[in-house]
Amino acid sequence: MATQQTRSIARFMMAPSVILLFVWMIVPLAFTLWFSFLQYNPLNPIRDGFVGLSNYKLFYDNPAFFAAILNTLTIVVAVLLITIIGGILLALLLDQPIWGQGIVRILVISPFFVMPPVAALVWKNMIMHPQYGVFADIARFFGAQPIDWFGQHPLTAVIIIVAWQWLPFATLILLTSLQSLDGEQKEAAEMDGAGFISRFIYLTLPHMSRAITVVILIQTIFLLSIYAEILVTTNGGPGYASTNLPFLVYQKALLEFKIGQASAGGVIAVILANIVAFFAMRAVGKNLDK
Repeated sequence: MATQQTRSIARFMMAPSVILLFVWMIVPLAFTLWFSFLQYNPLNPIRDGFVGLSNYKLFYDNPAFFAAILNTLTIVVAVLLITIIGGILLALLLDQPIWGQGIVRILVISPFFVMPPVAALVWKNMIMHPQYGVFADIARFFGAQPIDWFGQHPLTAVIIIVAWQWLPFATLILLTSLQSLDGEQKEAAEMDGAGFISRFIYLTLPHMSRAITVVILIQTIFLLSIYAEILVTTNGGPGYASTNLPFLVYQKALLEFKIGQASAGGVIAVILANIVAFFAMRAVGKNLDK
């Protein structure tokens, strides 16, 4: 058991890293908060000035605001459902003794190491293209009309791309949890006559619950800031159909040069992320305390 002296030494050694991390986070946040109260345009600095909460009102009155929030939450929930369900199924499959198991695991995990813009370009031009994509060839093979994914179902297309990228992460975490399940418990359940479904519901799934909550927490934090996939594929359109909150902030900052409104949107995004993270942390804490 650690003594008071060792705890003090540990705190002293960790202090520089904690202080540096705090400064690294608080300085950009402070500047963002300050600019959210200014009318600042880098192309016309003469009109700079303090405008109070006007930027927040203008950002709130933007017709894309509620659509962006809804799209942001839709992406998070949909990708979480796909990656958790798919990750559990892949983990169960990869846990079986199959030939070339190591190679199969590497292939399943490899999409996670592809950069988001590259992945989005591949999906846009080689898989989901309405004329030359793989999906279009499959549709024509079965006598169906190819789907213009980015024109007719832009948000669904973005969700599929993002889920494809994050599925390997969920699979890796869940597979690690599955492999830590005691083999004697499995054998005891089999000897008691429990079938595969019963073992999965009453033994495997409860054992994986902690890993599932960790996946939810980590992915939620990153999914709230999805941006590159939307920029490369749909550019937020058609209209606001695939615009999420980070992309709306990008539009205000780098396309319209309204730094004040973009900063106000950034503050709102931080507040939204903290609200979501708060409830996710509560869920994780309850499961980890069991």
